Amino acid sequence: MNFIYYCGWVFFRVAYKVYFRVRWFNPERVPLNGPVILASNHASILDPPLVGVALPRGINYLARASLFRFPVVGWVLHHWDAVPVDRDGGGAKGLKIILDRLLAGGAIVLFPEGTRTPDGELQPARSGVGLAVIKSTAPVVPVRVFGTFEAYGRNMTLPRPHQIMAKYGEPMRFEALRAEARTCSKARLKEIYQQVADEIMAAIAKLEPYQEKATFP
Repeated sequence: MNFIYYCGWVFFRVAYKVYFRVRWFNPERVPLNGPVILASNHASILDPPLVGVALPRGINYLARASLFRFPVVGWVLHHWDAVPVDRDGGGAKGLKIILDRLLAGGAIVLFPEGTRTPDGELQPARSGVGLAVIKSTAPVVPVRVFGTFEAYGRNMTLPRPHQIMAKYGEPMRFEALRAEARTCSKARLKEIYQQVADEIMAAIAKLEPYQEKATFP
């Protein structure tokens, strides 16, 4: 972590602990070195820091490319090593940057649903996360966040002091599908992308809180 990232890391940890009574489950399942994709459901703008600041390593976050044009915000995002993406969170340029960060041994947060849930329920996965997984060699750690929709859903003006949580699942590896993807047809390749996305989303859906002792690492 660089100094600017560390300041943000401390700020969010303290703010989440004091205002939202945050709880994290099993963050030790995330590798502390090497590339890793943290694949989480998405209910609120609170989610990216919630997923990342439980971990004692720098995380690459996605940020709308237009935000980099604002002097102070852009400066902070640059020092946080944020990945600029277009409005839909995709595009070839964004994907290349994501893969470059993973190739360099980085950790990145991706949201299989693509956007925040409108009703607090899990949404179907989009194939984009499957494409990123197949084109990388990184393990995928499914993460499920709880309470962030109630704390600061997309239609809320101000956040409420509602408890939030995040639970980390066991790393997933897709060696067989990655091997198949190297030689299969284009039609099958599209199916693989969606299959990977669906498997990740199913793993997220299986995560439930309170099964293990929560930690505030």
